[in-house]
Order: sequence, then C-alpha cells, then structure tokens
Amino acid sequence: MDVPQDHLAEQDAVRRVDDVTGALERLSTTLEQDEELPVVLQRVCRQAVHAVPEADMASITLVRDGGPYTATSTGDEARRIDQAQYDAGQGPCLEAARAGTVQRVKVSEAAGRWPEFTAAAGETAVAGYLSAPLSIDREYQGSLNLYSAGDEGFGALDAALLELYTTAAEAALRAARRYVTARETVGQLRSALTSRAVIDQAKGMLMAVHRISEDDAFGLPAKQSQEQNVKLREVAERFVADVLNS
Repeated sequence: MDVPQDHLAEQDAVRRVDDVTGALERLSTTLEQDEELPVVLQRVCRQAVHAVPEADMASITLVRDGGPYTATSTGDEARRIDQAQYDAGQGPCLEAARAGTVQRVKVSEAAGRWPEFTAAAGETAVAGYLSAPLSIDREYQGSLNLYSAGDEGFGALDAALLELYTTAAEAALRAARRYVTARETVGQLRSALTSRAVIDQAKGMLMAVHRISEDDAFGLPAKQSQEQNVKLREVAERFVADVLNS
C-alpha cells in the first residue's frame, strides 16, 4: 500500500527535527566544559552538519578589524568557497554577517546576486548555500555557513533548523568567551599580587638596610626602573635575590 505523501513529509520533518535535537544535545555538553573559543568553534562547525541533514560541509566566518576570515571548517573545499567570497567582497556568508539574516540560495541563483563571487568560486560540487548570522559579542561577529552537494540544495525547513541550531551555538560560544575572559582576569590579578608582594619585600629590606622611610625605600627601585627601562618588579626581584644570596 502506498504511503500518503503528506505522511512521508511528516516523517521527514520529524527526522530532521530529531537530527537537530541530537546535535543540540551534543552541543549542550560543551556548555559543561571549560573549553577555549577555538575548540568550541570546531565543535559547533562539525555538529552543524549533523543538525541540518542536507549539509555536506560547514564553516564559520568571523569578521574582526573589518576583515572576514574562516575560523574553522569541515574541509578545504569549504574554506576555498569562503575565500572566494572574501576575495569578491560578496556572497552568502558575508551577506548573512552584514544583514543579520539567514541566506538560502541555490548555486543557479547565486550568479544573479553575487556575480563576482560566482566567478571567483569557479566550478564546485556545491548545489546550495545556507548561511546564518552568528553573534558572539562585540568583538566576534560572523556567520555559520553550510554547503550542500544535493541536487535540491537547501529547503525552508533546513533554514529554520539552522537558525534554531545557531541560537544554541551562540550560547555555547558566549560561555566559552566568558570562561576565557575570566581566566585572563584571574591571571592578571595573580600577576599583580605577585608583583606587589616582591616590591613590598624589596621595600622592607631597603628600609632595614639603609634605615630610610617607606617613601624613600620605594623611590630607590622606582628610580632604577626608570633609568634602566625595566619593570619595577624585575628591579625588586633582582634586589631581593642579591640580598638573599649575599
């Protein structure tokens, strides 16, 4: 007995939703790990192919200091197509990043919209482009890009699934950025405390050896630091080491 077409379409939609749900579940584990941004970007890129069944390749474009670059990809061909867009200054990934909207375009339609990109890309096995804007913070903006080799390219459901996935991916990437920022802040504080400790130690020794005031004891290494063009901490460390080794 033939299965009704609407039932087949429903089954296909359920399968696709299951695929993106599985990808989101795998992505959620990233939120529980203290990983740096490049690692999370790689995970997001690889899992995007599983989130959208029609996708064969994926990449992530980031725009920093006015210039786009591919932060990660699933292969060289995706990078090559990205680079063709950067060289031409146009294409689906750049349009998604600039306009903040999902770009779903068949290769046959791309020539009319982005002729310079199409010429730069040359012959490819790709049949469709799908790019979604990716916003992490003020420093990191860009797009998540998918490329399909299937004859039909991407459909409206694929675009909706990518948009859903990208929303979750942004949360993971922002968490990674917060982790890196917090770690850098802790490192800076630790370094500042270490510097303060050795400077205070040197100052105390100078006060005891020369029987001078606290201000005068601080002024001696500070003057030497300026004259020798070295950090005050380094001057203090050398002095403490000389005293202890004498």
